[in-house]
Amino acid sequence: MISEETFNYLLYAWIATAIIIFPVLLRITVPYGRHTTNTWGPTINNRLGWILMELPVILVFSWFLFSNGQRLSNAVLVIYSLFMLHYLNRVFVFPFRLRTNGKRMPITIVVFGIFFNLANGFFNGYWLSKYSSTYDNTWFSDPRFIIGIIIFFAGMFINIKSDNKLLSLRKGGKKGYYIPKGGLFNYISSPNLFGEIIEWTGWAVLSWCLPTFSFALWTFANLVPRAIDHHRWYKRRFDDYPKNRKAVFPGLL
Repeated sequence: MISEETFNYLLYAWIATAIIIFPVLLRITVPYGRHTTNTWGPTINNRLGWILMELPVILVFSWFLFSNGQRLSNAVLVIYSLFMLHYLNRVFVFPFRLRTNGKRMPITIVVFGIFFNLANGFFNGYWLSKYSSTYDNTWFSDPRFIIGIIIFFAGMFINIKSDNKLLSLRKGGKKGYYIPKGGLFNYISSPNLFGEIIEWTGWAVLSWCLPTFSFALWTFANLVPRAIDHHRWYKRRFDDYPKNRKAVFPGLL
């Protein structure tokens, strides 16, 4: 058990780190997926890398939430379940749907991802466990919860639908890359990342606390630069790439 003051200092430092690292990520291309290179050191199988990166947040979040034996409110269990709904898909479903074709991922990126997920699992699991009583059954009728859960599922729908569209581009044993079309792909290059940003914004709203806000902020700081990198990559690779598409936010960026 750590003091509330120490916890808050750590959390403020974590939020400050996201703010500092955002402009750094805008200037570099993180080398995994279509951007993989060998310049960041040894690599491992892409699918294995995904699992190793994402699994820790499930374990750490769950351990801090349930380890003290405290009775958790129904609202906290719902907040936790929504988080797990996303990450169970990310760990046990999504990696096995990838048509990786022998792709690799730098171990450095896996290590960074593990650290990121350990931190987020700790901050959110610890806080929701300690302050579970903040969320009684009246929380379900709170406008923040109602608005947030609508935003969350809207983002999840966009994320999954867009992932399915990308995965379908290689049906029938196709290889290589293609220009995705239809739905939000007509307006932005990365609606899957846009959906995930919306999803975690909704989760932060429906739970209305600083740790979940920090998670939404880190999601934004990580995914916006990645979406911009994807957008630039598409434009370099395809001469006929639609000029009216933005990177991640329709009509804006």
